[in-house]
Amino acid sequence: MSDAGPGIDTVPRRKGLSRRQKRSLSRGVQYAVFVAAVVGFALSADWGRLRNQFAQAGIAGEMFPEVITLALKNTVLYTVSGFAVGLALGMVIALMRLSSVGPYRWLAGVYIEIFRGLPALLIFIFIGVAIPLAFPGTEIIGGTYGKVALALGLVAAAYMAETIRAGIQAVPKGQMEAARSLGFSPARAMVSIIIPQAFRIILPPLTNELVLLFKDSSLVLFLGVTLQERELSKYGRDLASTTANSTPILVAGLCYLLVTIPLGFVVRRMEAKAQEAVK
Repeated sequence: MSDAGPGIDTVPRRKGLSRRQKRSLSRGVQYAVFVAAVVGFALSADWGRLRNQFAQAGIAGEMFPEVITLALKNTVLYTVSGFAVGLALGMVIALMRLSSVGPYRWLAGVYIEIFRGLPALLIFIFIGVAIPLAFPGTEIIGGTYGKVALALGLVAAAYMAETIRAGIQAVPKGQMEAARSLGFSPARAMVSIIIPQAFRIILPPLTNELVLLFKDSSLVLFLGVTLQERELSKYGRDLASTTANSTPILVAGLCYLLVTIPLGFVVRRMEAKAQEAVK
C-alpha cells in the first residue's frame, strides 16, 4: 500500500524542452535546411555550361592588364571625383539646412527631396542631354570626367548633406558654447570645433556612400564614352558582345569586389571603434 496521501500524484511529470534547448534545436533545423538547399542547388546546376559561359580562362587572361589599367582606373577616378564634388556640395547644403535664414533652409530642403527622389540614371541623362540642349556650346570642364563627377556629385550631395547635418547635430551643444566662451566666432567655431568632431561620427556612413558611388559609376555609359573612357561595366559588356561570352562580365564584377569588400571591412572597423569610444 502506498504511503502517499490521497489525491497526490506520485508519477513524476515530464518536463518540456528549456528555452536554450529550443533555440539550439531551432538553429539546428535552420542549418540543416540551409545545407540541404545548398547541396540541392549544387547537384541540380549545370556547372559545365556555367563554366563555358562565365569562366573561360583564355578570355579572362586577354582582359589583363587593360581591365585594371583602364577600366578599373577610370571607375576609381569617376568615383573619387564624384565623391569630392558631392562632399563639398553636401557640406554647403547641410549648413544651409541648419541656417537660421529661412530661404536657405527651404532651398536646401527642396534640393535634398528632389535629388534623393530622382533615380541616378535620370541625373546622368539630364547632364548628358538636357544641359547641351538648354545651353548650346556649353562644355563642362573635364569632358566626360567632369560630367560624371557632376552627375555623381549631385546625387551624392543630397544624401551626404543629411548625413553631415545629423553629424553636426550629434555634437554636444556645449562644444559650441565652450568655443564661444573662448572668443571664437560662430563660423570659426563651426569650422574648427564642430565639423571635425562631426566627421568622426559620420565617417562610416560617408564610406558607405563611397561604395554606392563606386557602383553608380556604371551609369557613365549613358553619357557616351570613348574606348579610353570606359569603366568596368561598359568595358565588360563590350568584351562580352565581342567574344559572345559572359566571362568579361564576371571579371568586371570581381574587380568591383576588389574595391568594395575592403571598403566594407573599413566601415565595419570604424563602426566598431565608434561603439568602443561610446562605451
